Amino acid sequence: MEGIPHPIPRTVEEVFSDFKGRRAGLIKALTNDVEKFYQQCDPEKENLCLYGLPNETWEVNLPVEEVPPELPEPALGINFARDGMQEKDWLSLVAVHSDSWLLAVAFYFGARFGFGKNERKRLFQMINDLPTIFEVVTGTVKQVKDQSATQNNSGKSKSSGKMRQPEAPAKPVKMSPPPKEDDESGEEEEEDDEQGATCGACGDNYGTDEFWICCDICERWFHGKCVKITPAKAEHIKQYKCPGCSNKRTRV
Repeated sequence: MEGIPHPIPRTVEEVFSDFKGRRAGLIKALTNDVEKFYQQCDPEKENLCLYGLPNETWEVNLPVEEVPPELPEPALGINFARDGMQEKDWLSLVAVHSDSWLLAVAFYFGARFGFGKNERKRLFQMINDLPTIFEVVTGTVKQVKDQSATQNNSGKSKSSGKMRQPEAPAKPVKMSPPPKEDDESGEEEEEDDEQGATCGACGDNYGTDEFWICCDICERWFHGKCVKITPAKAEHIKQYKCPGCSNKRTRV
């Protein structure tokens, strides 16, 4: 958006430096400057984007008009979702899109200036050593470190060594399988209800070994993988809206 007034990065080190500067600006917008950022994202305005600049600053502005743009563009219309969800969830969503945009810009420079396989790999490794904006904004980095320390200090460990199964979720309504009727008729009817439930995205039946999430608007259930929601991500969602309900609000 800034029309690249800064020197164009051409080496791996220069691209990484550009990445770090933009990342620092975005983190400021979503943490220290969050009140100012929130106010600038008025849903009554046109489609707005959040830009991180190489000099570690940020700006909320309209997207560029040129097609194709000089650089990949950030997520469009972040202001429209501001009042439709909890502030914490909205900031997390903007953080995820900001992470994606940063990678797009960095690898755009890599492609433009002919980075080879080894250069791309080195660039990604340098980027991957930094916490994502999402991790910084949500505090996930600290949580992961705390969990690792607890597991290392514990004398008990799971035999598989795979950290796949999370602890009991904080919000059972979100994390539980499709709802069962509390009927005195017994467990057999409850099992039949589960078997009859289908995913609102793919149409497949409910499976006990799969993570499901329910839309708070239409009350349909979805496979977490179908709507790209993990158990860890669901813990941060206070009101989940499926893609269909989200699109309906956007059109309005």
